[in-house]
Amino acid sequence: MLLSAEGLTVRLGGTEVLKDVSMGIEPGEIVTILGPNGSGKSTLLRALLGMVPADAGRVTRVAGLRIGYVPQKLAIDPSLPLTVRRFLSLPHRVDDAEAEAALHRVGLEGAGLKPVSGLSGGQLQRVMLARAMLGKPGLLVLDEPTQGLDQPGEAAFYRLIADVRKETGAAVLMVSHDLHVVMAASDRVICLNHHICCEGTPRVVSAAPEYRALFGLGTQGALALYQHRHDHSHDDVHGHHHDHDHEGHSHAG
Repeated sequence: MLLSAEGLTVRLGGTEVLKDVSMGIEPGEIVTILGPNGSGKSTLLRALLGMVPADAGRVTRVAGLRIGYVPQKLAIDPSLPLTVRRFLSLPHRVDDAEAEAALHRVGLEGAGLKPVSGLSGGQLQRVMLARAMLGKPGLLVLDEPTQGLDQPGEAAFYRLIADVRKETGAAVLMVSHDLHVVMAASDRVICLNHHICCEGTPRVVSAAPEYRALFGLGTQGALALYQHRHDHSHDDVHGHHHDHDHEGHSHAG
């Protein structure tokens, strides 16, 4: 187990945001956390990363685990005259070869001189992913990474994440903003509403009454999967779970 929580309870301003949460992530696994607004998803990520103290329970991580974190929002003033190359060297300087290799991996070759303020939403997410990858993490943690992207942009970013997992073997822990669409490469989905309501493969979770009760019947109550087919020139959203390769290594998107 790379990272685990046991009986995790977190209170913020006197309000219990997380109650008795126990979960973990294995090497190479992609885990997606789903939950409505205010359900404690971002707080759970921050507690797992040690950014928020636990009131009860504990978080355990394997010794020497490197974590790459892609936050929900960029905590930098977009009006600053900051280039992509300079951003990649914050807070730790990286050399030009490393920076270019990271940009190449996320499909933004030659973008180092572009101002961060001039990037599209999808480009900015890719730059933040490139920065998170510079430390060669064993675990990538992404907080609502596709929020604000359109459907093709979301599908492309999910495909990139699946490719990064395949190439590097890094595990991925991701919060999703879309309650009814999950990256097809997810090995496990955790439904959170201050506590864990249900968890399992996308197929198992979509059939769980707890999921239906929490998220309603969008997409006919089924979890749709972003699925990339190499013989298609576009990205489709599928709700047919028997089409889903649970490992997700070759056809995930």
